[in-house]
Amino acid sequence: MKLIPKAETTIANQRKSKVFFALAFDKLFVGVLLGFALFGCSGSNSSRATIDGKPQVVATSTIITDLTEEVGGDEIQLTGILQPGTDPHVYEPTPKDSRVLEEADLILYNGYNLEPGLIKLMNASGTKARKIAVGEAAKPLQLDKGKGEVVPDPHVWGDVKNAIAMVNTIRDALIELSPEDKEEFTQRAQQLTTELKQLDSWVTQQIQTIPPQRRKLVTTHDAFQYYGRAYGIPIAGTLIGISTEEQPSAQTVQRLVESIKKIAVPAIFAETTINPALIKTVAEEAGVKLAPRQLYSDSIGVPGSEADSYIKMIESNTRTIVEALGGKYTPFQASK
Repeated sequence: MKLIPKAETTIANQRKSKVFFALAFDKLFVGVLLGFALFGCSGSNSSRATIDGKPQVVATSTIITDLTEEVGGDEIQLTGILQPGTDPHVYEPTPKDSRVLEEADLILYNGYNLEPGLIKLMNASGTKARKIAVGEAAKPLQLDKGKGEVVPDPHVWGDVKNAIAMVNTIRDALIELSPEDKEEFTQRAQQLTTELKQLDSWVTQQIQTIPPQRRKLVTTHDAFQYYGRAYGIPIAGTLIGISTEEQPSAQTVQRLVESIKKIAVPAIFAETTINPALIKTVAEEAGVKLAPRQLYSDSIGVPGSEADSYIKMIESNTRTIVEALGGKYTPFQASK
């Protein structure tokens, strides 16, 4: 056996160590370069708002969310802030809402101050998203709040023709956001518009079955002016004005009771987003029936309900009105 001097062993081990560390460094360097390359590729193909390849669209009211879903389909990632049954007039935004707005590519809201809390948050959020007041595609009715204050009525969707204008606005906004999906957006908007035109004609036919002297609406809050004017059924009285924030005085309640007695309507109507206790009291004092079905005013119904889309909401409201006022209701059936 040949013995190797201790000095030579030490030198050999040092050489091996240098080779090992050199190889290790080379592998680490290659790994770092590969990591930067992969990161660079992924960064060039993604953005804050299109992680899954779809633009991020935020809608405020449930009605706008529903119409946007119909037009946008699978080509967009849609988030609706307000949940079915939520009152947009008094909704108080959450920190989650702020994050959703900040991350959006496009924000669709009603406008005409329907959702004041969300509008304020949207304008203060610093979002760079395009903001479209979809409801303002329709010419507003001007309502007198008293003391010389006139404001636009935000409940434009009550007239289905206005909903068609809203669909066109949503379509154009989505096309600008994602031009490559123009054909899909246009086709879906056209299909929806065709159905809405049929719905518009159907509502007119249904209201005409109500005896003329009974074609008067008394509701909890003033949300049906567009519906009434479009379909020939005037609003004879409301407990509160266009915003559910209002609190009626005892004098207001008494005036409404006396008015109902004079016009002799067979029924008055509660609404799904407002506590019915006070309007029930009005019905009892006026000696009229409170309609057994409630109206959907500011929100569509919960999933699975008879009013869980805009079209079904309008159909449900029309049925409620027609049946309570003595007309003859025929279910809506859209022809393809």
